[in-house]
Formats: sequence, structure tokens, C-alpha cells
Amino acid sequence: MTTPARPTESDPRWAAVLACDAAADGRFVYAVRTTGVWCHPSSPTRRPRPENVEFFDSPAAAEAAGYRPSRRADAGQLGRQHTAQVAAACRRIEAAVDAAQAPPTLDALAAEEGLSRFHFHRLFKAATGLTPRAYAAERRARLLRRTLPGHARVTDALYDAGFGASSRFYAQADGLLGMAPADFRAGGRGQRIRFAIGQCALGAILVAESARGLCAIALGDDPDALARGLQDQFPRAELVGGDAAFERHVAQVIGFVEAPGLGLDLPLDVRGTAFQQRVWQALRAVPAGSTVSYADIARRIGQPRAVRAVAQACAANPLAVAIPCHRVVRSDGALSGYRWGVERKRALQARERQAAARPAPTP
Repeated sequence: MTTPARPTESDPRWAAVLACDAAADGRFVYAVRTTGVWCHPSSPTRRPRPENVEFFDSPAAAEAAGYRPSRRADAGQLGRQHTAQVAAACRRIEAAVDAAQAPPTLDALAAEEGLSRFHFHRLFKAATGLTPRAYAAERRARLLRRTLPGHARVTDALYDAGFGASSRFYAQADGLLGMAPADFRAGGRGQRIRFAIGQCALGAILVAESARGLCAIALGDDPDALARGLQDQFPRAELVGGDAAFERHVAQVIGFVEAPGLGLDLPLDVRGTAFQQRVWQALRAVPAGSTVSYADIARRIGQPRAVRAVAQACAANPLAVAIPCHRVVRSDGALSGYRWGVERKRALQARERQAAARPAPTP
């Protein structure tokens, strides 16, 4: 449905076009008679004369009136189509892996979406940060982590999770599980984890350490809930109170929360997928007192379209403050979610900004 051809200065739609307001996208489009194209309000194109503009409620209405999408609008539609194609491919991979079947091949996935093998591979990796094969491997590893504790034998769990051969899995098991598969199946049997729970300005804080380094830092309101969370993760691990050396590590972590300028120079026992490791490494390079967006991190790791995968890696971060996912915000600057509570995220950012604003001490 069209509206008057000559928008007035008081028309909020024309104001949105002049401001390139992305919030108005989806509410209407505008078409330009002299070019024969329609655009979204946020399109950063040269502004047309108002007497040449028509407003439409939807792209379909504009095209029914004889207008074609601008190159930017056409690219946006194509991008949404590609996103849907990758999402459909992910669902097919997940369904096959969950059924302990061989995942569809790259050729099969590309053919299903009517794309070339090369083009589909590039689109999939740009959107997820992984190749289709790596995506299937990570799905299989997650399935194994979920099912391994319920099997009497590790080999049975491997085959039920779709691993055709155990040799490749055992080669990477330590990085995926953080311990031998038999120990993981036994709920962390044989693992000795020192931990302590203290108080900081953000509430209760749990710090846990394996033989390799800090393996968990969690924040919360209920100390007992934090302890139960660690116990639930490894029900048969030997959880012990820390000695004097470990208590110093805990003090360092709490000190870092209270005064971010102190830094945190402690060994970390960080386990995750290759993609998660890249995201977490990029997060550790973000200076205290500054923030970045999920899109920024995606670009820094060379996967500019893997924004959603970056957000998922942030949500899986096991080490609060040590891996500073609290420094990541949405592209519009909003805080978005935080595993340990948005208010804690806001407080951490405020403390770091204050610390960064203080003048450096004179020597």
C-alpha cells in the first residue's frame, strides 16, 4: 500500500530515511521513481529528492508496484537466504550425529541447497566458524560428553556417539574432556581438584584448580550452589580444600576482581573446542577498561560472520574474569547476557573503566 508520494518533513518515515535508522527496517521501505529501486530506511545511499519518493509497507508491495530491490537490499535478502541455508545444513548434521549415523558429506549438503561445493563450504565456515566436518565432530564430542557417564565401557559410548574408530578420539580426548575418557565416564575419578569459596564485591566466588592451573572461576549469590555446581560436574573427583599456596591464588583472583589494574598472572587450565579456544584467546587480548562487540571478536579471529558462534563460546566460558567475556557487548553497546548475571557484568566494566582512568603511579 502506498502513501502520499511527497513525504513531508513531519513524516516520521522520512525522518527515519534521513537518519538511516536501522530500527525502522522491517516497518516500511521507500522507493525512488527516478531509479526504479526500493531501499530499506537504513540504506546509506545518496538521499533522493522527497518528491521522487514513495513509501510501501513491505518489499513485496514495492515490487508489485514495479520497483526492484537496490543492490544493498538484494544483498541483504541473499544474506538472509544463506543464513537459512546454513541453519538447515546444521540441523541435518545434528540429526545424523544424534542418530549415530555418518553426517552428510559436503557435496550432499551443497547439492541440497543448490550451491557449489566451494561456495557452500565458504558460507558455512563464515556463519559458524567451522567447516561442516568440524561442526559434526564437535556435535559428536558434545554427545559423547553427555552420554559417556552412563556407559559401562568407554568403547560402547564411542560407538553410540558415532565414532567409527577410537584412535582419533583418544588422540584428542584430553583436550575435549580434560582427562582420560575412563576418568570422565567415572565422574572425574582420580582427579584431584583444589577449590575454595570466598567473598568479593560481586558476591560469592568459587575458584578451583587442577594440576594444570585454574580450571573454574564462578560467581554467584549462594556459596553452596557454587560448590554443588562443581561437584555436579565431576561427582567422583576428589575435591579438596586448598593449601596455603592455593589460598594465595584465590586471593589473587579476588584482588583482580576488586582492582583490575593488578592483572592476573596465573596458569589456566582451559579446555574447549578449537573455535572456543580462539575466541577465549581473543578475549584475553581485550584491554581492561575497554569493550568490544561479538562482531569485533568474530572479525579478530578471522570469522566475521560467526557472531552467534562467538556468543555461544562466551556463554561457555568456565573462567569468569580470567577470560574476560564481560568485556563483550552487543553492536549497539547494550550489555546483553552474562553467565554470572548482567549486573555483575555492569559492575566489572565500571570497575575496569575506573581503574583505567586513574593516573599511573609515579615511579
